Amino acid sequence: MIFRFENSPIMDRDDLMEILFYHLELSPLEKVLPILLEKTLERGWRAGVEVGSEEKAKDLDAILWTFNNESFLAHAIAGAKDDNEQPILITTDENNQNSANVRFFVAGKTPELKIDYAKDYERIVFMFDGHDPNIVEQARNVWRKLKDDNDLTYWQQDASGRWIKKA
Repeated sequence: MIFRFENSPIMDRDDLMEILFYHLELSPLEKVLPILLEKTLERGWRAGVEVGSEEKAKDLDAILWTFNNESFLAHAIAGAKDDNEQPILITTDENNQNSANVRFFVAGKTPELKIDYAKDYERIVFMFDGHDPNIVEQARNVWRKLKDDNDLTYWQQDASGRWIKKA
């Protein structure tokens, strides 16, 4: 797999890093993220969810416990002794305490990928608010920065709420 990030040397891997961009317009993060986390766990993967602040981490923590009346997503906010055992770990730093296979960047956090940081992941997911022009421009800049050395896909919802791969 070829594995490169932002002008980094080629590593001994078969493929480029898979990075998915989710442009949130019809459905908010609170509705989309839990579904993607469920799919991550169904694959037998662990997830790291990186947010921009402790406040956002606490908000997301509450959402994951209550998003579905019939179930919940087992998770924790980073900082406990059992971080390494968590299937989903919410964090504000770049450490991979739970050996996650997928890294989600949400709630104001963007993937500033460095080779030593992202090498442990199968997939990177960047979710951004399509209603904030500043965040959309930030996402475009991240896309331009990462497009040459990674396998990027761009996902957007159609009028019925179905996710369509646009690029």
